[in-house]
Amino acid sequence: MFKRDRYLRQMGAITSIALVAGCGVFSSGSSDDGKPIVVGTTSQPSTLDPAAAWDSSWELFRNVHQTLLNFPAGAAEPEPDAAESCRFTDSTSEVYTCKLQEGLKFSNGHTLDAKAVKHSIDRIKKINVNGGPAGLLTTLGRVETKGDLEVVFHLNQPDATFPFVLSTPAMAIVDPEEYPADKLRKDGGVTGAGPYRLESYEDGKEAELVKNDSYKGIAKLRNSAVTIRYFSGSSEVVNALKKKQIDVIYRGLGATDVVDIQESGDDTGLQLVENPTTEISYLVFNPKDPWSKRPAVRKAIAQVIDRPALVHNIYKDTVEPLYSMIPKGLVGHTTAFFDDFGKPSGAKAKRILEQDGITERVPLTLWYTTDRYGSQTKPAFEELKRQLEASDLFTVTLKSRPWKTYAPGYQNGEYPVFGRGWNPDFPDADNFIAPFVGEQNALGTPYDSPEITGQLIPESRRESDRGAVGAQFEKAQQILVDDARLLPLWQGKSYVAANEEIAGAENSIDPATMMAMWELYWKTSW
Repeated sequence: MFKRDRYLRQMGAITSIALVAGCGVFSSGSSDDGKPIVVGTTSQPSTLDPAAAWDSSWELFRNVHQTLLNFPAGAAEPEPDAAESCRFTDSTSEVYTCKLQEGLKFSNGHTLDAKAVKHSIDRIKKINVNGGPAGLLTTLGRVETKGDLEVVFHLNQPDATFPFVLSTPAMAIVDPEEYPADKLRKDGGVTGAGPYRLESYEDGKEAELVKNDSYKGIAKLRNSAVTIRYFSGSSEVVNALKKKQIDVIYRGLGATDVVDIQESGDDTGLQLVENPTTEISYLVFNPKDPWSKRPAVRKAIAQVIDRPALVHNIYKDTVEPLYSMIPKGLVGHTTAFFDDFGKPSGAKAKRILEQDGITERVPLTLWYTTDRYGSQTKPAFEELKRQLEASDLFTVTLKSRPWKTYAPGYQNGEYPVFGRGWNPDFPDADNFIAPFVGEQNALGTPYDSPEITGQLIPESRRESDRGAVGAQFEKAQQILVDDARLLPLWQGKSYVAANEEIAGAENSIDPATMMAMWELYWKTSW
């Protein structure tokens, strides 16, 4: 179906660092016994309706909803899940057809058929939440059903990445009887067809997942129940792991926590699994703000920020500096920001401002979220403030909100400059450019770039060999550098910490850096 370059395949590989105590013996009685595995995280859902989410709410959706395609462990390409088969049925990548498996059911017993698929995709576009997943469907013209099992997607232009879009949890198949066609579901319920059903959910506290006996798909469950507990900070979730109140941590480990576990794992009985990912962190400039809209201000900031200092002093080298929006490991990655701006320099930044007639200190308000990207976020923004003010060119005010109110704020254009993290929807360079540009994008901040949206991205999507699109994305990145509307900071790694009784963590993170809870299981002996 696709050709992928060799390096992209390598991104699916997981590197495991086992830091556990020496061999002893214990018995859990069996590999499961029905005892839930408790996963702690600082990344709670912002919504329970897939039509509204283009964020880490997908973590929950991946496990309770089913999509036509999904990623098996270690795969770099999506494979059929609810579908029996999917393929382009034309020569120009404009007609994509999926045939569903027979006998699919939602967790409530209702039938999952082609009409349910069409309903699920159509409502995303119809509801059209600002900053929501409708931005993933810009190339979709219409959805057609043929009988009960066949779904045909008619695209308005060639798009070889469309199968990857269908694999995202935003394209979760929902029950038409439970999810209205023209508005979001408001009763707080979840009806899915994924590996688990949601037994109970308490906002900001806990989600109880139990095995969905009616599920038919590629996930092979190695446990019968998972409980996800949501924490407000890294220290809380790490303490819970050390006290054995939880069994696994994903999304929530701070840099100091990672270093601590690496150095003392043998004494604590913990294991740490490192996954080289394409997660990135970046700043977004709001073009409606009187200062952020000025290219000279944005470029002066780009000239001052010292990424290596940020990475070393705050993140303890658990992340690495990033100089383009496309991270290392993907076709099209460059070091364009370093090539254009070089090493940090207050003198160069001053000249950039003076050339635009700016001689006074520029007032900036930088926003960050308090509970989404780990405990290092606050000190990271304090470091950015320190660097910018040390240049004597900026006066910086820091403000923050929890994610629940932070996300609506940037979607409504409230912040002059704000921080975002990005975990890929799918492992392709397209997903680090297309979501951020255009009238409708994941940031809720319109970014008009006709050459990117009208030429470079459409050209790249005509190419089924995704290893052959480097030229288009290198040019797109140079446009981003010239505009300096987005400022990449670092590329991360994902870490999973678990107690010594848990196995399967090394296979639990998919190419979109979401946790496949079904891969976790209890060891029968140690």
